[in-house]
Amino acid sequence: MARRGRPQTRARRSAPRDRRHTRPQGPTDVVSVLARASREVETTVRNGRITSTTRAKFQAVALLLREERARVRSDADSSEAKRSEQLKRLEGIATILATTAVRDAALMALLDEDAVVSDDARLLKRDLLTSAGIEPPPEEVRAPEPAAVENTHRVVPQSVVSRQLANPFLAPDFSAPRPPAPRATRLATWELLDPLLRSFERAAPGAPACMTLPDPLNRTTSTGLELMPHQAEVVTAAAAGHRTFLLADEPGLGKTAQALLAAEAADAYPLLVVVPNVVKTNWAREAALWTPRRTATVIHGNGETIDGFADIVVVNYEVLDRHVGWLGDFGLRGMVVDEAHFIKNKSSQRSQHVLSLSERIRARTPQPLLMALTGTPLINDIEDFLAIWQFLGWIDEKKPLPALMAALDDTGLTPADPGFYPAARQCVVDMGIVRRRKVDVAADIPARRIADLPVELDGPAGRSIRAAERDLARRMVARYESALAARRDGPEVDAVDGIDHELVHQVASWEQKDATSASSGDNVFTMMRLIGQAKAELAADYAAQLARSAGKVVFFAKHVDVMDAAEDLFTRQGVRFSSIRGEQSRTARQQNVDAFVEDPDVAIAVCSLTAAGVGLNLQVASDIVLAELSWTAAEQTQAIDRCHRIGQTEPVTAWRIIAAQTIDARIAELIDDKGNLAAQALDGAAPTEASSSTDVQHAALVALLTAALSRDPLDE
Repeated sequence: MARRGRPQTRARRSAPRDRRHTRPQGPTDVVSVLARASREVETTVRNGRITSTTRAKFQAVALLLREERARVRSDADSSEAKRSEQLKRLEGIATILATTAVRDAALMALLDEDAVVSDDARLLKRDLLTSAGIEPPPEEVRAPEPAAVENTHRVVPQSVVSRQLANPFLAPDFSAPRPPAPRATRLATWELLDPLLRSFERAAPGAPACMTLPDPLNRTTSTGLELMPHQAEVVTAAAAGHRTFLLADEPGLGKTAQALLAAEAADAYPLLVVVPNVVKTNWAREAALWTPRRTATVIHGNGETIDGFADIVVVNYEVLDRHVGWLGDFGLRGMVVDEAHFIKNKSSQRSQHVLSLSERIRARTPQPLLMALTGTPLINDIEDFLAIWQFLGWIDEKKPLPALMAALDDTGLTPADPGFYPAARQCVVDMGIVRRRKVDVAADIPARRIADLPVELDGPAGRSIRAAERDLARRMVARYESALAARRDGPEVDAVDGIDHELVHQVASWEQKDATSASSGDNVFTMMRLIGQAKAELAADYAAQLARSAGKVVFFAKHVDVMDAAEDLFTRQGVRFSSIRGEQSRTARQQNVDAFVEDPDVAIAVCSLTAAGVGLNLQVASDIVLAELSWTAAEQTQAIDRCHRIGQTEPVTAWRIIAAQTIDARIAELIDDKGNLAAQALDGAAPTEASSSTDVQHAALVALLTAALSRDPLDE
């Protein structure tokens, strides 16, 4: 079993051919070149000058960084101390790239392993290698293709062209009659989107959040597989003519099978399935299992290997931009968006592509099947609903579309009427929201629980973290006092007794904004990373103990260095493990998943919280160790539900490792409070004291500053 997937082997270094290549060769030169280039990109982006050249240079640095990190790790000739020093420097460059990427969605997409390497990036990477005294191999240089010159981002796979030429009768028919014009409605002058959102935010306890579904006609598929009753209900609804679904079942209730069989019942082919990168292969497997008579193809990169005649086309969000052109003309009759909360930011490129494809399908196809799948539709705010509703064709940018508008009109109410909100909520639910909980529809799934394990961080690491937290608090206090003094010296304002909580929130917002752009210094992000590093071996040791006593364990972490530290400890203790992380190829990731699931001697799966938190089935384990905290309850829930799902026979326990007496403990409380959002909006749970829109990072900073302002100076 491979410990982890490795990038491609590093280019062979050759001797310099002339006087221009007389620099000393070695990893130090590469690191220096990367550090300088990353700083140049950071400065350019910070100044707001993000051009195609900037993006190409960013990608070239990211590619070379990935290769150099893999080379250093596998360099058996270097001492452990030298490798550690080199990796530390490379990690610093990775941090610069990550903090730079948060400023631009296109830069973030370039960090994905499936991102197409532009010709400019290839050439710039070659220049970087040359600057480091390394001659790139010939295959690094590639002349731009004619198509790429015309449009760098759009491609048409050859197999799609072959489909278009093979048979003119395969050409899609776009002559479908237009839907009738919307009827006149008395609500036309009302602002309705905000009241619709508020109708979910103010839902009464016990309010239904699932459309009425028909009794299943048949629970056995054509291939003899048995569906659970709740799965068969959705398939039956699709067979009866319902065509839009927000399938928001709790994670682990088999949404993939429901979507594939609903498409079969609706004859919604060709079907486009848009998914996160980590689950592309799994969707193809599931399609072969549930709908074996339908051919499925997966788009990788530019799509050179896809089957243009397939019934089901699976594509990940990161490469969708290259394929929206031909997909829009492919004659799609159905579209499924998996992990639909990925499109919650409507200004992002991937959301815009998903929404534009949905609009084209609805304009050209009578009654297409549109399904948004997510067990966690609300991540931060009730507004997360908007993009999903727009994808489904229930609303546009400004108002409900005709079907929903007609339903609202039929209530006879307006937003000024007290009964409007529950009635409006029901109208939206009836459009196609399907939400079932495990406790209600899968009683045979054992219970799950989250158990917190506080750990004391002793020694230099613990002292350093507590000192960093005090320094952060002092910096915010100084900022608060400076702002308060400026207020007093300015125009007359009402005095505030005690702590000015409005100003506290403002200072927290300033600090949060600075933290996302700073590449050094102590902030809430670096502190959480330091805490994760300090907890790494403690969490890993506990996971090893669990594996010896209770069987297979899934170990989740956010940062690569925490995963590395855990894997080093497992290696020293002789515990076999699989590693599932974002830097791996699809093949390597699947091999490591299979090894954990199928090999009884592989005791632990070391998983990236972001790369392995969705789409994987790891139910062979019933114990999960969360070495680092997520920033959202939804991400934490997704991770736990890799094990707590249909087919699990044991109670599932997630062991959260919490650093006592640090900001880590406060963030754990905030995550738990914030987990109430979906429960309140969809499950009719009673609201808690925490605001549903509270941002965990912001709230943690507010709590830290408030505590510092409340503290007696003598306690310092």
